[in-house]
This record gives sequence, structure tokens and C-alpha cells, in this order.
Amino acid sequence: MSVQLKPLEEQTIVITGATSGIGLTTARMAADRGANVVVAARSEDELRTLTEEIEAEGGSAASVVADVSDRDGVREIARTAEEAFGGFDTWVNGAAIPIYGRLEDVPVEEMREQFDVNVWGVLYGSLEAAERLKGRQEGEGGAIVNVGSIVSDRAILLQGSYSASKHAVKGFTDALRMELEEEGAPISVTLVKPSSIDTPYPEHAKNYMDEAATLPPPVYAPETVARAILDAAEHPRRDVTVGAGGKGMVLLGEWASGLMDTIMEAVFTDLQRKDEPSLPNDANALESPAGDLQERGGYEGHVAETSLYTRLTQRGGSTSAALGAGLLAGAAYAGYRTIRGADEPSGSDESAPAPARNARSDDRDSRSRIRAISGLVKR
Repeated sequence: MSVQLKPLEEQTIVITGATSGIGLTTARMAADRGANVVVAARSEDELRTLTEEIEAEGGSAASVVADVSDRDGVREIARTAEEAFGGFDTWVNGAAIPIYGRLEDVPVEEMREQFDVNVWGVLYGSLEAAERLKGRQEGEGGAIVNVGSIVSDRAILLQGSYSASKHAVKGFTDALRMELEEEGAPISVTLVKPSSIDTPYPEHAKNYMDEAATLPPPVYAPETVARAILDAAEHPRRDVTVGAGGKGMVLLGEWASGLMDTIMEAVFTDLQRKDEPSLPNDANALESPAGDLQERGGYEGHVAETSLYTRLTQRGGSTSAALGAGLLAGAAYAGYRTIRGADEPSGSDESAPAPARNARSDDRDSRSRIRAISGLVKR
């Protein structure tokens, strides 16, 4: 069935994980565009500051302190929306916790806590939203928007447990969408899959690497994701990928999975580590709420403010978008040839195993070329 969604300025939107990064950017953008917003997070002081900020600028907001890993807390979010605004039209599941480190180094207990937020929080929110949106009058549809990730489609090393959690989010979202469509419920279900986004994600992560964590390029502004989320609140979308950089990685992984594995093994460890010591692990999102309201992180490289690829896919320009992503995949293959030594001087030590040759070589130029390649179709 065709789901009819209200214009944003007529909606009430619930957003979890609303005091940092993508959630915070989305909440502010939705309020600026006239929507009522119900913001939820674990940070009481930051929620109070955010609602006061929105109201001071003429918007309408309500907040609720909630841990989405607690189903009763999620139910309280829905009750708050009903008490403040008579219900909601769109529910955005944005809360998530990152962990960096090799899978063997991350305590299993912490992976379980991560899944409680990243997976069960999405499940609780989606089911709560679906139950309440089903009762809407004919012609008044609602939307559920789940924030997945590029790693919903393509796992990345050093973020293995996060990748697994986002794979689970994709599987749950796809199944829920089909079930609601099959029963004719007036609900749109969208999975938004961001590429690397300049948020405090690395700073808030629990980090089991010796070096400080960072994001693999290309990196996009959080506004690119917020726009995609709010577009899905008004226009039913199955899923949307934010950033051609991430889409190119996924496509190459589908076309040549072994090749993509090799590229990741060669460069993605270094691309996720800074040349400086790891931050203290006593202040991370796994163990405590986020601090001050921060949309952006401390990414030191170029940040793309828009994504042409995403805009094209939202407007039906799938052919142009696919061409852009295909170009990036081709560029990634050129990078692979560089890393594997296709341009190696003939006098190199071919008798040594490839890992040994690479270990002895100065691969700084290779990493720089991959950074440049990743930016070819960064829009």
C-alpha cells in the first residue's frame, strides 16, 4: 500500500540519541523546519538545555531521560509524546554505542551491552512505534526511521562488534518492513545507512587500540544524514545510503569481496588510528552519557557538507548515482593495485612473502593515495 506522510511542519518526531552527533543535528533541523520534537537520551542536563534552546528559537520540544536498552524507558518516550503532543508521526531510532578494537581484545560483556543499545534499543523503539502508529486514521501514515550504517552492509575491521550490531539492525528493519507491508499497516519503514560522519563518535567510543581512534575517509557532515532522515519522514523510502564513499565500498565488497577484504586489511587499520595515544577510557558512551551538546567531532581532514549521490538516489536518479559509486569502486581497485605493489620496482625482494615486503616498505605514500582515491567521488 502507498503510505501517506504529513509535511514535516505538521509532524511530531521522536528522536533517540538526541544529545549528540546525528541525533542532535536531526532534532535541531526538525525543529527549525517546524516539527514538534520529542528528544530522548540519558543526559538529563543536556536534554534540558536542548529543549530550552529549541523553545527559545520558537520551536516546540519535550524531553525524556531514557536508556533505550530498557523497554520501559522506551515506553516512557512514547507516553511523553502522547502527553505533550497527542502522539507522534515519525520515530527515529538513533541511539548507538561504538567500540574500537580487535574482537579478541573487546570483553564479550561489553559487546553485549553494546548490542543492548544498538540492537535491542532499535527493536524496542520500532515495536513501540509500530504498535501506536497502526491505530492511526486512514490516510494518516507514520514513519519509522532506523539509523544503521554502511557497516550494515559491509563489516569493517577494528569495529567488528559495531558492524555486527548494525547488520542485526538491517535484518530486523527489513523483516519489520515486510511484515507491516504484508498486513497493510500505514507505516513507512526506512533504514538510513551513513558513511563516515564527522560526529564525536570516535571520542565517545570505548577504545581498545593503543592509538586514538578516528574515522576512515571520506567523511561527511552530520547534516547530510539529518536531511536524509527528515526526507524519509516525509517520503516513504526503503533505505538510503548517505555518501558515495560508503556506497562504493559496499559495491566493491559485493562485486569482489576478497579484493575488498585485502584493501581493508592493507589500509583500514591505519585509517582508523591517529598517530597519538588513545584517550582515557573512563569517559565513553558505553559507561556514561555523552557530555556537552556536540554535533561534530574533531575530524582533522576534509568534511563533505553535502552528498550528491544521496540527493540523486532520493530524487530517483539511480543511474547517475550508480555511475558515481561505480567510479569510486574502480578507484578503489586502482588503490588496491598500488597497495599490492603493482608499481613496485622490478628490483624489489620478490622472494619474500608479500606481508614481509609490505612491512619493510614505507607505505606512507600508499595510504596517502588511498585517502585521495576515497575522495574522488566523495559527494
